[in-house]
Formats: sequence, structure tokens, C-alpha cells
Amino acid sequence: MTLLSVQNLSLSICPTPILKDISFTIAPGEILAVTGESGSGKSMTALAVMQLLPDTTETCGQILLNDSDLLTQPEANLCTLRGNDIGMVFQEPMTALNPLQTIGTQVAETIRIHAKAPKAEAMAQAAAMLTRVGLPQDRFPLSRYPHELSGGQRQRVVIAMAIARRPRLLIADEPTTALDVTTQARILDLLKDLVAEFDMGLLMITHDLAVVADMADRILVMRKGEIVEQGATQQLLSNMQHPYTRALFEASGHTVDLPALQGTPAPILTVQNAVRDYALPRTQLFAPRAFHRAVNDVSFTIHQGERVGLVGESGCGKSTLTRAILGLEPVQSGQITAFEHPVGAAMPAALRLKTQVVFQDPYSSFNPRHRVASILTEPFHLVQNPPKGAALQSLIGEVLTDVGLTPQDAQKYIHEFSGGQRQRIAIARALITRPELIIFDEAVSALDVSIRAQILDLIADLSRRHSLAYLFISHDLSVVRTVTDRVLVMQNGEIVEEGATEAVFATPQHSYTQSLIAAAPVLPDLVALTSKTETIYDPA
Repeated sequence: MTLLSVQNLSLSICPTPILKDISFTIAPGEILAVTGESGSGKSMTALAVMQLLPDTTETCGQILLNDSDLLTQPEANLCTLRGNDIGMVFQEPMTALNPLQTIGTQVAETIRIHAKAPKAEAMAQAAAMLTRVGLPQDRFPLSRYPHELSGGQRQRVVIAMAIARRPRLLIADEPTTALDVTTQARILDLLKDLVAEFDMGLLMITHDLAVVADMADRILVMRKGEIVEQGATQQLLSNMQHPYTRALFEASGHTVDLPALQGTPAPILTVQNAVRDYALPRTQLFAPRAFHRAVNDVSFTIHQGERVGLVGESGCGKSTLTRAILGLEPVQSGQITAFEHPVGAAMPAALRLKTQVVFQDPYSSFNPRHRVASILTEPFHLVQNPPKGAALQSLIGEVLTDVGLTPQDAQKYIHEFSGGQRQRIAIARALITRPELIIFDEAVSALDVSIRAQILDLIADLSRRHSLAYLFISHDLSVVRTVTDRVLVMQNGEIVEEGATEAVFATPQHSYTQSLIAAAPVLPDLVALTSKTETIYDPA
């Protein structure tokens, strides 16, 4: 689900262009870092979302907060949204605080204005919120003034003011620039904890690239009012596409420890010593039951934004493992957890929605009597309060656009589409719940090479834009090499080799991996083939 969606936003001030056609989204619980040098438009982007702009500003595009366009709201509505639904932490806390009022009064002011609470109740809530940000009343009474606090403590007061009403979106504009490194670390940890606790979206403006690398789920790089690159943190840092992004990180003097970065968050999927047995038919009436071990002591993890491939020949246990991960089949021993919860029927619906699957044959996974809109919204049967009406139609149009189709396609039947388009619809159905993990089970094996290339490009693009993790199951080694960061090789129900995709393909260690790669068909050298053809048909 998208919390904030900025679409094609352009902004100018008398008549200098400041922002040029920028687009990005933030989901609940997600941290998006906007970085770039001074004058790149970072802070103006934050002020545009808050609608705290000069009177001479001209804007076009959309800023949608839960599908409500902030650019079209009257000021009275915006005053209600600021504080209730959007909170902001400014760069310099001393200028954001009133030096003549106590910290208790200033935090309580937000509660009194937006919740219409009596003074005593507002002060009690202020005390609780200040305690939550690390300023307990026994050490930091409500009667203190800002000048009696350190820089880091003042910043905590500003954060308490911003989150007093538990807003859905928190904007932090250079919140740690003036702080020492230890205080900075505490403030950043506090922000991450609050995002997780309140499921807020966090738009963090910063020029500190080390903060970006450690803090953000996704990074957006700005230059001269334009977005030059954006993507999941790990992927962007390991594969910077734009020369400006590379120049920024080289100029910063920081080196990003990607292995350490990848190990920081908890894995979103953990398979630990999983075993799955199938009973075989009895050869005699009273003979003991024999079993076939399809999955044997398999263990691996997947982290947010990571693309993992699973390869092996038919019958090696790939599909069985897939069904176990989806909770469709039990394991006899071991454990499979997704989002730190065991998979299966007891898994909360909200967590089950975070994992989706795209099957090999999309046509067989669709009801041919249903229109595309009905097919796409099937996953919402798990949701107690699913989106309805205009919000649902907007979401359907959004995911169809995401996969290269149009909102008008929602009213068509599945037989009206080609194979590649059906696979795009299958991906759209997986995306509509805004999952964090998608399992692709031989999802492109039935497509011709040109359509397959389009789908693979789409998958890679969606991963970058939405910070999606993938488990990509395929017997086609060339496909796996194209779209994954890490690969698992499976034989007879066991993982016999795993590692970074390029390393495994370049120097396979296990004999089975070597045989798989050696058996893969390779196109002939087209240059040599052309030279040979020209020689054969040389008129001389």
C-alpha cells in the first residue's frame, strides 16, 4: 500500500524552476532517503509535501497522501493534516523551538490544537511522548526550557512534537547535521524505532551518505531539481548507474561495507533445516510405508531487496520447497519463518499478504470468467478492511501502470491478452498488496525470448523501485544470471552450492553446478559465424 505518492511534481518560484518532474512513493513503515548536494532541491521537496511554500510558487503534478492530492487542498484542510497526518523534524531544533516556552508546553500545544484535548490531558500525553523519545520526567521535567537542554536533547523534543499525534508520514530535514557522531547515532536509532513502532513512512532529507547507507530502505538521488537515480539501498550502492551518484559517494570519502549492510536487518525469509517427505505407494498390502525425501535439510535466508535465484533440474525439489515457503505444505522438521513468524495457516493475514507468488502459467491461475479487476483484487479476500471504491480503483490502475499496462485493461477478460500481457497481470496481482517478497516459480519459461526479455526487465525495474525481494526459481541458468544477486543450486532436495551469482557462474565449486553450467546451451560467436559465412559465399 502506498502512503505518499509524488507524481510528476514540478515547482518554480518567480519564475526560476526548482523541481523538475519528480516522482517517488513511500509506503507505511518505509524509510526513503533523499540525498544530493546543496541546492539540489531536497528541502524544497520536503516543503512541497508539507505545502509550506512561498506565495509566488507555481506547482504542477500531484502529491497524494492516501490518494488525497495535497496540491488541491484548501489551507484549512492542510492545517489539519499538518500535525495529525504529517509531522516534520527541522534541521536546527533551537530555531524550531520557542525559547520562551517550556518543552512540555510546546509538545502539548500540538495535542491541544489537533486533538482538542484539555490542558491537563495534553500535558500528560506530552510527558508520555517525551519519555518515549528518551526524555523521562524524572530527569527532564516538563518545566525545562530549550536552552537548558543539549543539542541532541532539543532534537528529541522536536521529534516528540512531530510525532505527538502519531502521524502517518514523518519528514526529517537534515535532523542530525549539527550533532556529534554519538548523539547522531542515538537520534537515528530513535527515528528507526519510531518508524517501526508506529508504522510511519519516513522521508529523510540528508547530504550525509553514511547516514543514507545505514538508515534508508530506499535512496533517491537529486541534482539540480531532478531525480537522477533511485532504488533499494543495497542495490543502488552496489550498482550505481548514474555518474553523479558515483561522484557523490567518491567525494564523500565514505566506503560502504555492503556485506555488513546486508547483515544489519533481520531476514524477511528464513528457511532453517527444512525437511519435506512424501509417502510412496505400498508395493504390498501390509508392507511398511516408504518415503521420498523431496527437500533435505535446506537452509537459507533472504533479506529485504535481495534477489535470490534457485536453480536445479526437474525433480530436484524446487517446487516442493516453494509450496512449503508459501505455507501450502508442512515440513516434517526444521522451520520456515517469514517476517519473523512461522509460515502456515496460523500466520496473520497481514504477514501472509507480504509474500506473493507468480506461477509459470498465468492463464491456469486465472478465472477466465472474471475481469482483470476482479482477478487483481483476489488477495484482498484476506484483508479485514480492504480498500474500496475510488481508492480500490486507483490502486488497480496504479499496479497495471506499474507493469506496463493501462487502467482501462482492468475491464477486459484474460483471453483478450497475449501470453506476455497475462504474465504482467500475474505480476500486477502479486504487487497489489505491496508485498516485500515475491516468489517467481518458472515465471518466464513459457515465453518467447523477446517477451521474456521484457518481463525480466520489468522484474528488475520493480525490484529497484519498490525494494522488493525475489526468490526466482528457474531451470534456465541464463535467466537466473540476468536477474539475481545470489544463487542457490539444488540437487536431490539439497542445496549443494550457494553464493554471489557471478561468482558461482564464473567459478562453480560443486561438480553438479559445473555440469549444469557446462550443459547450458550457448549461442555461437556471431562475429566468427559471420566471418565464416562471408568466406563461404565469397564471390571470388
